[in-house]
Amino acid sequence: MLEKYSVRTDLALEEKERFESDNVEISGVVLEEEYDKEREIRITRVKVETENGAKTMGKPVGVYLTMEAPNMAVPDEDYHREVSVKLSEYIEELIRGRSLDTDDLSVLVVGLGNRQVTPDALGPYVADNLCVTRHIVKEYGKYAMGMEHARLVSAIVPGVMGQTGMETLEIVKGVVDETKPDLVIAIDALAARNTRRLNRTIQIADTGIHPGSGVGNHRNGLTKESVGVPVIGIGVPTVVDAATIANDTMENLIEALETSEILKGVGDVLRTYNSAEKYELVKELISPHLNGMFVTPKDEDELVKQISYTISEALNMLFTNKEEE
Repeated sequence: MLEKYSVRTDLALEEKERFESDNVEISGVVLEEEYDKEREIRITRVKVETENGAKTMGKPVGVYLTMEAPNMAVPDEDYHREVSVKLSEYIEELIRGRSLDTDDLSVLVVGLGNRQVTPDALGPYVADNLCVTRHIVKEYGKYAMGMEHARLVSAIVPGVMGQTGMETLEIVKGVVDETKPDLVIAIDALAARNTRRLNRTIQIADTGIHPGSGVGNHRNGLTKESVGVPVIGIGVPTVVDAATIANDTMENLIEALETSEILKGVGDVLRTYNSAEKYELVKELISPHLNGMFVTPKDEDELVKQISYTISEALNMLFTNKEEE
């Protein structure tokens, strides 16, 4: 049953939680957690260490770092700056994990997604707010930036296949071959399994990114193997599958039934279904009316812009505003 069980999510953390809820132990996958009480930020590292773990999780071997900040959906500039500081630290951690030095680094930032679709506009918005420096350093030299170490930052928004007629990978590969960066950072909107993670979670992965995978729209992935240089993927869940909302409602209903003396038996019967079976039941009940529908918050336009500033600020801190030691 687990093989057929396919919840729409891009978050490695949620994949791991799915197996834990069914009491399934995954060999080759390590989970590490830490909590910043002052900033109310929970950091979870999911390390997929073996091919067996990768096959079970449906994720390539690598490190998936998830930042959960419940207050990220609140328009508080000071808090978002704190999130940016932490985010820049974790991006740097993954860069150094790839044995790259951040001092003289050439970085291509790719803003994935469709600017015309609000929940998918995260990548283009981040690229808009980046401080690009490659042209300045190329033209005037590294001291034009007033820094001892010059970090060449360039950005591209490749659009989507429906707009360009080309795969995102084809465009990015062409730019990489021509400009020869040391690293590609790809930013994309993701799909989540849990509604409470929408716009409140940032996932950073050193395995690259697969555009459209969370909504079942599979495109060629941006990975080190396909692009030719290391790729770090940064994503924020902005949509959730309608079936998962119905599934969450069913969970709340079961809990409510179990507290009722009269209807306790009904709740006990439904509780015998595992997560996979409940999800499949919900999908069958709502199909074909809601199957394939994705839901986003009503104020998503403001939230996406806000979070895009947070991510671009983190990248600007890391590559252009970093103080010399």
